[in-house]
Amino acid sequence: VFGKDITLILILNNLSFDHKTVKVDISASTILYTRRTVAEILQATTSVDLGSKQGKHIQLKIPYSYYGKYLTTDKRIQVTALCEVMNMHGVKLLVEKTIILEDTNIIIKIPRRVVVNKAVTLEISYANPLPEPVNSCVLLVTLMNQQVKIQLAGLAPRERSRIYFEFTPRKTGPLQLQVDFSCDKFSHVKGFVTIAVAPA
Repeated sequence: VFGKDITLILILNNLSFDHKTVKVDISASTILYTRRTVAEILQATTSVDLGSKQGKHIQLKIPYSYYGKYLTTDKRIQVTALCEVMNMHGVKLLVEKTIILEDTNIIIKIPRRVVVNKAVTLEISYANPLPEPVNSCVLLVTLMNQQVKIQLAGLAPRERSRIYFEFTPRKTGPLQLQVDFSCDKFSHVKGFVTIAVAPA
């Protein structure tokens, strides 16, 4: 989840009866959805001894402090592990994983029944998932082809807050509401719901 430390586990298994030493070069970078690298955030090298038919786990931790300021709105991190079996020339294995960090910031609560031409109040809650305060918070609400920009107070670390938003639907059928939350530390965290508007 965005704002939290990331823990990964690499599992190495020796399928032979021979003892093996494996050198592992691990790197992690923030990337765009096109897989273009933005910034390298971690590099580590370790060596693992594997006995006959033995398996071992390597745990890798990427703290938020490493990736936070380099993350783009795509919220993607690419981790690669190049595993080289020592004393066996040319035996290498590349493991790659792309992590897409989830947002749990926006929660939109709508009443059970929404009726045309009758005012309705929605609850929109938003959060700061980071271990540091955020400021310059803005909520952009898009509804019925109109956008409303709401300036919000800053949030303390891990704080959640809420606002109430009132509108009157003018026609029956499905209505889509989109919410976009931005601040000085991250931007364009989105949430949306489809509201079923019933006849009067």
